[in-house]
Amino acid sequence: MQNFMKAGSMSRFFFFIAGILLAQGCNTQPDKVADEKQKYIIPDTVLRSLKIDTVQKGALVNDLTLTGKVTTNDDNVSKIYPLVSGKIRDIKVALGDYVNKGQTLAVMNSTEMAGYSADLVNAEAGLSVAKKNMEATQDMYKSGIASQKDLLSAETDYQKAQSELGRVKRVLNINGGNTGGEYVITSPISGFVVEKLVTNNTMVRADAGTQLFTISDLKNVWIMANVYESNIGQVHMGDNVEVTTLSYPGKVFHGTVDKMYNVLDPTNKVMKVRIVMSNEDYSLKPEMFASIRVVYKDGGQALSIPSSALIFDNSRYYVLIYHSKSDVKITPVSVINSIGDRTYISAGVNAGDQVIASQAILIYDALNN
Repeated sequence: MQNFMKAGSMSRFFFFIAGILLAQGCNTQPDKVADEKQKYIIPDTVLRSLKIDTVQKGALVNDLTLTGKVTTNDDNVSKIYPLVSGKIRDIKVALGDYVNKGQTLAVMNSTEMAGYSADLVNAEAGLSVAKKNMEATQDMYKSGIASQKDLLSAETDYQKAQSELGRVKRVLNINGGNTGGEYVITSPISGFVVEKLVTNNTMVRADAGTQLFTISDLKNVWIMANVYESNIGQVHMGDNVEVTTLSYPGKVFHGTVDKMYNVLDPTNKVMKVRIVMSNEDYSLKPEMFASIRVVYKDGGQALSIPSSALIFDNSRYYVLIYHSKSDVKITPVSVINSIGDRTYISAGVNAGDQVIASQAILIYDALNN
């Protein structure tokens, strides 16, 4: 009986130890609910500030960088030549000065102008004489002393004298209208003096084709870009361009291709294209070097997203496909190129997908934590 009790006690002891071990084994199992990684949900405050954009399908756009320079707009340039011969006496402007329309550029002494002044005096005297002669003939005709033929002749002489005076005045006005033997050179347009090719005491001849000044309105300038033969097919009329200069690092000027000259320069083997640029603040100056980035359609179709939606990590590009605040998918994509604020994609997204286009890197990091 005593042996049986011992055996029973021993059995109960083993069962107790086994129960403890079993309980400990159960307590060391991970709590799947507590330790399970929670799915990231975009907070409402963040969601309200996010920009959600749609993947678009359209023409594939590419770019090309050209070199060129700033030039004056030939449609707004006035080259000034003397209409009479003479000696430059007083130059009123310097290279780079801004002048208004009608402003005096220089004054020259001219024997031709002195001759025009004498012609004016003679024409005025001739008109006065012809008028008095006509009036006297009219009185004599009324008195029966002069014939009708005499009257018609006097009236004709008066009309000829009027015509001559008008001609002399027009010639004088064309040449500045000065009656003191001076030729006053004025600017026909408002703009800058971009060329000054004369100095005081210079003798100039009207028949020698001597240019004196060039005036240009620089509120509108041209960019002349060089297109190499291999790139001609990539540049088209109306293409948008971005122009940068050494003088203004980081500043971008915008314009469009306005003209293609369709001939190659025999020396440089390049085709010239013209870009018309607004220049209201006169930042762009003739002869400045320019770098021109032409944006053109590449002929194919591609998907595009805002460049701000693109994430680069671990040598790959990703975007965040948005379905709801609790359903955002990290998707790898293949990039063709980035033009301005658009990036063109060859794989990884579909047209119509919604992507997160602002604070994308923050959402990406939260999803990976």
